[in-house]
Amino acid sequence: MTQRQIDHDSPLPPCKNGHLARHMLDARRPEAGGGHFIECVCGRTQKHPSFELAMTEWRRAHRIRAPRQPQPSAQNVVQLGLRFTGARQR
Repeated sequence: MTQRQIDHDSPLPPCKNGHLARHMLDARRPEAGGGHFIECVCGRTQKHPSFELAMTEWRRAHRIRAPRQPQPSAQNVVQLGLRFTGARQR
């Protein structure tokens, strides 16, 4: 069998339907149709030469975005917790 599942320390992000994803490796040469791909019950990526490229396609296909890192503020700036409350009610 040329395909095997590769386990990771942290779980892969699920698809937009909530199915668990798994990383598969087809051990054939790339010219023969081998490579890394990620699949779930409802879909899969194309085969790529590296796991990173397959994960990039998986995230793009399922609209998975990495959370933004908070920007550090300067020490001499005071951040006030102001919130937009909308129009005044009468």
